[in-house]
Amino acid sequence: MLLNVHIKNIALIDDANVNFTDNLNILTGETGAGKSIIMGALKIGMGDKLPKDIVREPDKEGFCQLLFLVDDPQVIEQIRDLGVEPSEDGEILITRRINNSRTINTINDMAVTAAKLREVSALLIDMHTQHQQQTLLKKAEHMKLLDKYGRASIDPLKQKVAECHREYVTLRREMDELSMDEAERSRKVEFLKYQIAEIESANIKTGEDEDVEHQYNRMVNSRDIVAAASDVYSVTGYESFSSAGNEIGRALASMKGIKDLDGEIDGLYSQLENIDALLNDFNVELNDYMQSMDFDDSEFRSVESRLDVINDIKGKYGSTVEEVFKYLEDSRKEYERLSEYDEYIAGLSDKIKKVEKAMLKAADALTAERQRQAENLCRDIRDALADLSFMEVRFDMVFDRLPECTANGIDDCYFVISTNVGEKMRPLYDVASGGELSRIMLAIKSCMASEDNIGTLVFDEIDVGISGRAAQKVAEKMAVISRSHQVISITHLPQIAAMADASYGKSLFHVERYQERVAAKGHELINRYDARLAAEQDPAARKALRQQANTEIAAMLQKETDDTLDKVLFELSSQMKNAYSRSDA
Repeated sequence: MLLNVHIKNIALIDDANVNFTDNLNILTGETGAGKSIIMGALKIGMGDKLPKDIVREPDKEGFCQLLFLVDDPQVIEQIRDLGVEPSEDGEILITRRINNSRTINTINDMAVTAAKLREVSALLIDMHTQHQQQTLLKKAEHMKLLDKYGRASIDPLKQKVAECHREYVTLRREMDELSMDEAERSRKVEFLKYQIAEIESANIKTGEDEDVEHQYNRMVNSRDIVAAASDVYSVTGYESFSSAGNEIGRALASMKGIKDLDGEIDGLYSQLENIDALLNDFNVELNDYMQSMDFDDSEFRSVESRLDVINDIKGKYGSTVEEVFKYLEDSRKEYERLSEYDEYIAGLSDKIKKVEKAMLKAADALTAERQRQAENLCRDIRDALADLSFMEVRFDMVFDRLPECTANGIDDCYFVISTNVGEKMRPLYDVASGGELSRIMLAIKSCMASEDNIGTLVFDEIDVGISGRAAQKVAEKMAVISRSHQVISITHLPQIAAMADASYGKSLFHVERYQERVAAKGHELINRYDARLAAEQDPAARKALRQQANTEIAAMLQKETDDTLDKVLFELSSQMKNAYSRSDA
């Protein structure tokens, strides 16, 4: 249930709080009173795309917050599956903050994407708008309504059809790719045979490309490497009198004669011995490395040739050795298929027939279940339409068969209706008028509401195109729905307004605009008279100007107050005028 809507700096609203109750909540008021802003706030809170210039004062933050109370364990579990945790008392707080065309979305203080916001809000609130009822004029939407109505039994069958269809499409694609004449098949077999032989003859090992490339780089750069290493060896070795090895040797000899004279010197002598041993080991390893860098031309050409072979194979069949191996494996399978082409095609054809048979069987089961659910749905809609003054209505669903099965089945179904005795049933998208569409959508919503767990239903001007007795019937149907769901609706009709458990006449928007308008006009008058007073030196004239200003400001206040009061009284009279007593229908 929606408990509260709080909006700040949105459209015409500076700051507004609206608390909703159980059952039927009605928003009334003349055009421009601000009702649609509340509906717009709901859409924003549900994750809709933000309209351009929605923020009232661009230099300030726009704010929209919806507070829901969820007490249905199944809905709570569905929300948790989306990664959102309700509060301990089951509250869900959705907040959208708009700053410089950027939006920050949170649910219970956890940042979420707009897509996640839409997923969560779809479990909490279902909004019907004038645009939505136009979906009844789209044939494809009819089956979606049916599938939603019977989703408990239809969804598993749809999933089975989708799985079979996916496998069928995969096999058909493989069959199409393999379809070729004998000459083309022979050419492809020979080409695959050549490719397989070329890869196999290269006999590449895992990681060999990196090893050979490293070895090649060493050989190419060996001259520079050995020259630099020789310079290092001459400095650290024993070749010259001043080399580090000789210098440390002399230092050890000098300390050896005195190390027994002081214990501290003995410790330093041990450290210098370690340095000498490390340097000696370093020089031995460096000398061995330089010896290993001595390559002859034949060895270099051998490494270079091997690297060329590896790079040639990688250039043709994959950027890495692993990709080459994968290409070789796929080629072997393809070669085997084409070598035994007739047998493989026959086996593949048998598979396609079996999968197609299973798919059509699953599609027929789905059709049967849809037809069963369609009978229930159409019966419920007929009953609901009878409650809405469609006294002689006939409402049904026609099932046609598509030329081919799809992932959604093989059905092409749509609603048909006849609203008068003797009138032929025709597709709903061909015959319904605006007022009829409003009532038909309400009937469908009342049927769907009993099948889902959405706690709040919102109707934005459901009364379009109706009046009189039809309006009374719509009001009664909304009252019935509100016994099991919270219903929020905008209306201009007293019949519907009279049914409200809670009514919101948005005169507060008139008062807000009144305050702003009066403040602006008052400042304009004061500024104008201030300028005249500043230019006037005569005391008597200044006094007269002040009296004139007070008189003009008082007259402006009286006029603005009268205009605003007229609007508020108009709203109250609209709600009371010709109102019907609450019905127990």
